[in-house]
Amino acid sequence: GIFGIPLWVVSTVVFHFVLFGAIAQKMGLGKLFVDLSTVAAGRYAGGPAKVSVVSSALFGTISGSAVANVVSTGSLTIPNMKRLGYPGYFAGAVEAAASAGGQVTPPIMGAAAFLMATFLGLPYAQIAISAAIPAVLYYLAILIQVDLRAAKDGLQGMPPHLLPRMRDVWRKGWPFLLPLAVLIYSLFVLMVDADKAGLYSTAVIFLVGFLRKADRLDSRKVLAILKETGEGMLEIGVICAAAGLIIGIVILTGLGLTFSQALVNLSGGSSIVLLVLAALGAVILGMGMTATAAYLLMVILIAPALTQLGVKPLNAHMFVFYYAIMSFLTPPICLAVYAAASMAGADMMKTAYQAIKLGIAAYIVPFIFAYHPQLLLQGGVLDTLHAVLTALLGISLIGIGAEGYLFRDLGWFKRVLLLGGGLGALIPGLTSDLIGLALGLPVIAGEWRAWRNTRAKRD
Repeated sequence: GIFGIPLWVVSTVVFHFVLFGAIAQKMGLGKLFVDLSTVAAGRYAGGPAKVSVVSSALFGTISGSAVANVVSTGSLTIPNMKRLGYPGYFAGAVEAAASAGGQVTPPIMGAAAFLMATFLGLPYAQIAISAAIPAVLYYLAILIQVDLRAAKDGLQGMPPHLLPRMRDVWRKGWPFLLPLAVLIYSLFVLMVDADKAGLYSTAVIFLVGFLRKADRLDSRKVLAILKETGEGMLEIGVICAAAGLIIGIVILTGLGLTFSQALVNLSGGSSIVLLVLAALGAVILGMGMTATAAYLLMVILIAPALTQLGVKPLNAHMFVFYYAIMSFLTPPICLAVYAAASMAGADMMKTAYQAIKLGIAAYIVPFIFAYHPQLLLQGGVLDTLHAVLTALLGISLIGIGAEGYLFRDLGWFKRVLLLGGGLGALIPGLTSDLIGLALGLPVIAGEWRAWRNTRAKRD
């Protein structure tokens, strides 16, 4: 009913992290992440875009909201990208894609991840650890395309006088990192429950906020924090209360079993067909509701069918979770794209198309880890290491193929070979890896040789 598992998780676990995120934003942690990212990546080609990706990834570690991520980091990064020479639609797409990935970036991944841990009966730390490699692959694909676009358009890094000094950034910002360190240590070293880890880190960030002279938490900021926390909890709470009613109806009427069996019959017993149906369903549901609500409905109605066809429970839940959050990028709703496009003054549909291309890893990788749990860090060490290394190669090939540039523009045939090679490398297994290498590496070698010959003639 209303007071079921979803509302219990929200009131006992999610609350701490919503409060933590609200405090972090008011204390300027988003600005700190942008400054750190500028020091690390601003000097390189296409620097502002890389700063956007890195800062959004860092902000995603403390926030499970894609739109909040866009607003917090995009206000600084989008103008810098446009100033450097990136078109508005590309600047907005980079910020939207990078911010959407924040929901799958540990340690704080949003309300749906905490619900996932409860439904599966697993420690939240295990969910966060399992999400680490897919998150790395997601951001790597974006960075590769950003770098290639900078090379294609001849865009330079940020001028040295605009780069902050690492010493100054660290001196001003290191206290802000203490709460995040406490959170990570509590979750992954002490292995305490997520609600206790959230409580500890929230207490530390409050303490830091009151002790710092600069940007101290005054009564006005505290009231704003409480207001934002209340609004966030109200939104999530209403969704989860409604979801509790739906769960009760599904269980009491047996609708879940009936619907799952109907899906199995519709797919003809094929797990890949069912995965495609699940992906479409998650994206469609996400168009009209939040990612948390879409995830809950998909878990109730479709995840049992996936497990019935042999997909492991964690893999099935993570698959549904990924596609539920992709509604932030997928038209026509795509809230993260709307926010970023409005800030960039760009066409929404053009921005959305570019954001989908940048976030291509999120549409592909879930199909891989649905069958091969090594990418979720399940399995033996050697098998996992092999899967991770080949996945890094595969996502690199896919990034190059999606952007269509490597030293020079690539024709459609070479792009198809690179995309096919990337898929082959992503799928764990010696045969698929060899196929991926056979398709992708000749294109890479040929383009490098042509570039070297051109440069030699020019010299």
